Amino acid sequence: MIISTKKGTPQVELDRIVDNFEKMGLSVTIIRGTDYNVFGLVGDTTKIAEKDVLANPWVENVTRVSAPYKRANRLFHPQDTVIDVRGIKIGGNNPIVVMAGPCSIEGEEHTLKLARAVKEGGATFLRGGAYKPRTSPYSFQGLGTEGILDMVKARTETGMPIVSELMDEVHIPEFEAYVDIVQIGARNMQNFQLLKAVGKMHKPVLLKRGLANTIEEWIMSAEYIMAGGNEQAILCERGIRTFETATRNTLDLSAIPVVKEKTHLPIIIDPSHATGNFKYVETMALAAVAAGADGLEVEVHDNPQCAWSDGAQCLKPDKFAEMMEKCRKVAAAVGREM
Repeated sequence: MIISTKKGTPQVELDRIVDNFEKMGLSVTIIRGTDYNVFGLVGDTTKIAEKDVLANPWVENVTRVSAPYKRANRLFHPQDTVIDVRGIKIGGNNPIVVMAGPCSIEGEEHTLKLARAVKEGGATFLRGGAYKPRTSPYSFQGLGTEGILDMVKARTETGMPIVSELMDEVHIPEFEAYVDIVQIGARNMQNFQLLKAVGKMHKPVLLKRGLANTIEEWIMSAEYIMAGGNEQAILCERGIRTFETATRNTLDLSAIPVVKEKTHLPIIIDPSHATGNFKYVETMALAAVAAGADGLEVEVHDNPQCAWSDGAQCLKPDKFAEMMEKCRKVAAAVGREM
């Protein structure tokens, strides 16, 4: 439920309204404007009658929200959320960010080499997997803590913040200490216990859409994170599973305008996991920028044929730089920077 008050409502009246609703067991979010204030009520509002709220002479309007998500809902937060990561702003009309690097971290020397390459190509963040969720239990599972520390060394040298995937609550202290953006992978999008745990973290969370989840289910997972107190949620579309087999997944670019209409959260597009084929990554990246994405997550490797995981979808550094140059032109055409 959203309640707006009339212009000039005294602070004492605003405090009284908040107090009354909190006594009813509701969580109250206040959006303060120059001339008016808006209250977002989260909880069981079925017991509240609009006519009773409107009986207060300072109340201007009452609107019920049908969507099950409240904190992520644009109705409660009309302005785009902008997330600051070491001075780099994600969301709003800020420059489009690019998270680039290998699927799996393959050692200190290789990580530094790729970090330098993607930064030179125009990347904003270094992405890399230290803990890898793999379909086969016999596939490479990541370097773990060693991989995280390799990324930290790359950050020290290049200045690029780092993005890596968290798979288990046990590693939260490590990620809180070292990682700048905590990624929750597609397979864990509905791992609600993990979502509750990262909701208590103090780091931005990049939440990937599940392999076969609706947009509403995806937003509800972000709601879990935000309900825990962590408002720094970033959504990432990485393709969903359909009947089509020409690509690894089906990239749902329509998610960009839908997410921007329904929520205030930034949205990142991952064309690498979506297509599963380096030949299609550039085209989908350009389309994502044109559609209004706030960022891209792209896998880059200097020798894809020998990559420890997902080499087929990795761009080589020179192709990444070429893609970035084209993306900048598309971004300029739609009024954004990169």
